[in-house]
Amino acid sequence: MTNTTSSPYLKAEKLVKNFGDFTALNDISLEIFESEFVCFLGPSGCGKTTLLRAIAGLDIQSAGTIKQAGKDISALPPSERDFGIVFQSYALFPNLTVYQNVAYGLENKGLPRPDINKRVQELLDLVGLPDQGNKYSAQLSGGQQQRVALARALATSPGLLLLDEPLSALDAKVRAHLRHEIKSLQHKLGITTIMVTHDQEEALTMADRIIVMNHGVIEQVGTPSEIYDHPASPFVADFIGTMNFLDGHTAGDNSVALGGVTMRVNSVHQGDGNSEITVCIRPEDVATRGVDPHSENSIEATVAELEFLGSVHRATLDINGDGFLRFRADFSANLMRDHAITKGKSVRVAFPPDRLHVFADCFEALGSP
Repeated sequence: MTNTTSSPYLKAEKLVKNFGDFTALNDISLEIFESEFVCFLGPSGCGKTTLLRAIAGLDIQSAGTIKQAGKDISALPPSERDFGIVFQSYALFPNLTVYQNVAYGLENKGLPRPDINKRVQELLDLVGLPDQGNKYSAQLSGGQQQRVALARALATSPGLLLLDEPLSALDAKVRAHLRHEIKSLQHKLGITTIMVTHDQEEALTMADRIIVMNHGVIEQVGTPSEIYDHPASPFVADFIGTMNFLDGHTAGDNSVALGGVTMRVNSVHQGDGNSEITVCIRPEDVATRGVDPHSENSIEATVAELEFLGSVHRATLDINGDGFLRFRADFSANLMRDHAITKGKSVRVAFPPDRLHVFADCFEALGSP
């Protein structure tokens, strides 16, 4: 559990990182608390790995400060910072055994051999590789190699664990298993952890808080549920999960007009009374059962397409009124059966006001229907 009332364990203020004329980090400020698991989430090129490398001292920032446990580490080399790191490529020494890889940092510290032996065995037990110490990395699976890399990063008991896309090179089943293992291990050890990922599922399932980045800036910081349920910008709404983006305009206090239909929303940016807006709603938030003409924000639509997703069918629905509107909604298997829903059928659904997100700034929504 994150204690955000205490002083932050890691604090970055006004970080800027330039590569020539390109600005990779633009005025980044953040706080991370002790024992917290934080994910830097965003698309490729958003600056998340650059930020991680700045924290590690592998790429010194062009401007700004970084403090860890109250100490200014802004200009310190990596060797003088208190962290362990796991790379996407594992970066194991191929000429060393598993034991030697894990022992490497301990040997550099000059610890007595009995202490090293004890610590290495503890770590191999911890990551589920108690009998693999004499093997070389080439003899291990990808998942086993990542466990060795994790044990090596933890060997010197660092105050901060940095994970740079640690699961992206693994297949889906191994990735899901290691996701659980890493989170359980982090919780057991209580080590402050930062993980870089472009995978929203990883971030949502593993993080205490998520820092969403885009084009070198932070778009939103929050818990997984806050990020998912209350996106702060159209980019976050689009990047996390699946979202409908519907063009409309304001129609008075707490009202919007979509495709010729006026709907109530909990809040709306006030403009001149007819301002262009984008309204967002997730397919699973569209009400599909028990909706009648008297239900709030109810609309009649035609099923244009059906996509089977296993537990639900995702329907693409069209409204042809004063204006054309297309959006997606999720129908349960029971609803599909009970109402004999097929392509071309007319259905009535509703947009709950508390599930509608309204943004004043229009944008190009990636993957919008």
